[in-house]
Amino acid sequence: MHGSPATNSDYRRSLLEGLELFRHVVPNDIHDLLQRCDRRDIEANELLLSPDLENENVYVVLSGSLNVYVGSPKAPVLATMETGACVGEMSIIEDRDPSAYVIAAEDTHMLVIHRSILWEMVEASHEFAKNLLVVLSERVRSHNRVIAHNYGEIRKFERHATTDALTGLGNRHAMMESFPEEVLACVKDERPVALIMIDVDRFKQFNDMFGHIAGDRALCAVSRILKKHFRPGDLLVRYGGDEFAVLLPDANIEQAVTVGERVRESVCGATGDGTDSLIQIPLAVSMGVAQLREKGTLDTLIRDADAALYRAKHAGRNTVSE
Repeated sequence: MHGSPATNSDYRRSLLEGLELFRHVVPNDIHDLLQRCDRRDIEANELLLSPDLENENVYVVLSGSLNVYVGSPKAPVLATMETGACVGEMSIIEDRDPSAYVIAAEDTHMLVIHRSILWEMVEASHEFAKNLLVVLSERVRSHNRVIAHNYGEIRKFERHATTDALTGLGNRHAMMESFPEEVLACVKDERPVALIMIDVDRFKQFNDMFGHIAGDRALCAVSRILKKHFRPGDLLVRYGGDEFAVLLPDANIEQAVTVGERVRESVCGATGDGTDSLIQIPLAVSMGVAQLREKGTLDTLIRDADAALYRAKHAGRNTVSE
């Protein structure tokens, strides 16, 4: 006994109701399309979707479950897709490779809907189209939550990171941590303190002419020269982009200008020991030097050094100004 047509229709409808893409879909509207869909079984820990694998199907979990990972299969599980859920729809809609890894959490049986059949189902059933929109909307909200969480983690990491990845120098965060303490110590002990702001001349043109890889090499070369010429107790950081900053405790402005000139000559190859300065490539730096004024602060010291750097740039570059 196969039962009456009405009974069979009710049975098919009850099966479909448990699948998020097929809620309230009239079985007869998509019956022929469902017959053209495949089934697939995968074992526990088997990879289904990956960012480096093209995908042309939406997979609906009929039994079992799938784990979703972002970034790496070894990352924490982002979500578990239980019976009735689907995966792969975002890569179909966006026409791109999947953005996550999907791996079977256990032996899993799935309905496989090829992209061509998916669009036919959208045309055949208003309810199916609406369900697909609901699924996509939830995926976007989920992605936004992940992005917001990861952005917060990245910002937290950046706040605590103090080393510039390219040059190995301290970065601006390190500057904001160490410079104020050193300035206060010098003020308290009535010792002089100077600041040198350093800018690689015409660095944008350098990048445009020789490429960003050469630009990175140039910044590393400059940083090596800086480390060689400044004292161990001087605080040297990559201020940002092609700018560097050096705080010189126990140094007055005359001493800071003198060491600045040595560095400038080494970078442009004038001293004969500038092999690290990519001497075959036109490279030079401008410097602004300032000494902490009476009742001055780190902020005023930075402003004074910046103003001096501005004067150096307008004096023709490749120079040290105070």
